[in-house]
Amino acid sequence: MVTRQFFILLLMVLLAPSQALAMSKLEASVDRNPVMEGEYLVLNIRADDELDAGKLDTGSLLKDFVVGRTSVSRSTQIMNFDASKETRWQILLSPKRSGKLMIPAFKIDGVSSNVIPLNVVSQGSQAPQSKDLFIETSVSSDEAYVGQLITYRVKLYLAVELQRGVLSAPVLEGAQIKQIGEDKDGSEIVDGRRFRVIERTYGIIPDMPGELSIGGASFSGDVLVESQRRGSMFGFNESRPMQTKSPTKTLQIEPTEAGFQGKWLVADLVLLKEDWPETEDKFEVGSPITRTITLLASNADENSLPEITAPLPAEFKSYPEKPQRQTFVRNAQVVSQYSITSALVPTKAGTYTLPEVKVPWWNPHLKRQEFASLPARTITVAEGQAVAAVPLQGQVESGSAGFWPWVSLVFALLWLTTLVLWRKALANQNQTQASPASEAKPARAPKLDSHRQLLDACKRADAGQILSSLQTHMSRLHGQSMTLEEIAALSADFTKAIKQLQSAAYGKSPGALDSAALLGALASYSPHSRNHPLSALDELNP
Repeated sequence: MVTRQFFILLLMVLLAPSQALAMSKLEASVDRNPVMEGEYLVLNIRADDELDAGKLDTGSLLKDFVVGRTSVSRSTQIMNFDASKETRWQILLSPKRSGKLMIPAFKIDGVSSNVIPLNVVSQGSQAPQSKDLFIETSVSSDEAYVGQLITYRVKLYLAVELQRGVLSAPVLEGAQIKQIGEDKDGSEIVDGRRFRVIERTYGIIPDMPGELSIGGASFSGDVLVESQRRGSMFGFNESRPMQTKSPTKTLQIEPTEAGFQGKWLVADLVLLKEDWPETEDKFEVGSPITRTITLLASNADENSLPEITAPLPAEFKSYPEKPQRQTFVRNAQVVSQYSITSALVPTKAGTYTLPEVKVPWWNPHLKRQEFASLPARTITVAEGQAVAAVPLQGQVESGSAGFWPWVSLVFALLWLTTLVLWRKALANQNQTQASPASEAKPARAPKLDSHRQLLDACKRADAGQILSSLQTHMSRLHGQSMTLEEIAALSADFTKAIKQLQSAAYGKSPGALDSAALLGALASYSPHSRNHPLSALDELNP
């Protein structure tokens, strides 16, 4: 037992120096030198062993640098059965001041890195196009009012391939900020060098007067850069963290104007427009009139647009829909829109004037109050054909029932007439089935089309057409072909009416056409009352 413990202690003593001496080199380097003040650079620290990430202490950098995110990677290479390990730290640094700065040496397990002298130049001394990554910003105005929309545009320029990244909004206090629209992805050529450009638009609305400090927008991400591996003649793309930030902007915010009347609205331009049924020049009582009023404002927030109240005469009822608000970008201008649609229902005939609609707003360029307006409109309302208007949105109107009872009465009479004709046709069919087979074919109910054709011919006072339609109708009524002589033999009224019609149509001295006699003969005639042959030739017909 003692021997076993002795060998374990001996092994630990032998292995401890070997682990401490496993790392023999610790190197430090930067991706560029000189660097601009406020710009981020990458500090690379490489150790030729696999180490814990927490062994590197970067606290000594906080004096002269802003330390960003740190990434750690480990790798192992085996060549000719010889294994080599490596640990690499990548640290984002941003110099706090310009001049000569020193990146101090780092020490891990008794091994120290080299010291790096860094030359930091002031902002603006390096041309933007000479960098691989930079941000440009612009504002719509250096002076604004409380509640005014300030457009803040951010353009991110990339000369390297973007792997991943985040573009952050500017930091500010005393104002509201929100993104407007979607990002635009394009490209620009600056001094012969092509950059990928990502553009984003923000809307800033100040809440209080005074100076407004807009902290610069920032970008942080990873890009792919070309580099050569050690001992290789080929280039490879490796991921490298990069970060940049735009400079801070300061704006002067003015208070609201004391003499302004109405709800405070600041915009470059405000317009009112109206959608009205121009195709109609007259309106009826109870018929709805659709009216849409739209308020458009350039460089204004949609929530700052006031609600529109359009006064109406007492003889009108209004049924408004839910208002709609939206913001969009058109021709590089932010446009906000408020629209409301209403159904106007006149309740009394007459001539009415819809009053003028006005919306006050403040012009920041001319520094004065202005008005957007819709002119007054005069319309004429007439009595409708229907006494009662159709109710709107579930509303039940009381009063006169209008023409609907008369329509119901007409349909009821038509139904009773159809029932009577059907009963007659059924009785005729039963009587025919009981008669001998040698008797003539059973009579059938007249068709409505032949009777209507006969009436139409009488209305047109066309004697020839009346006789033709009469022959067709009587043939269908009796279920067999009939001549005018056979129809005249049915009754004295038919004989008199047919002679008068023939005289009016074919006589040398045509008389006045009297279709009333024929209609009277039809009304008094019943096909079931005939018990005698139609003519002397009827008994000879098979």
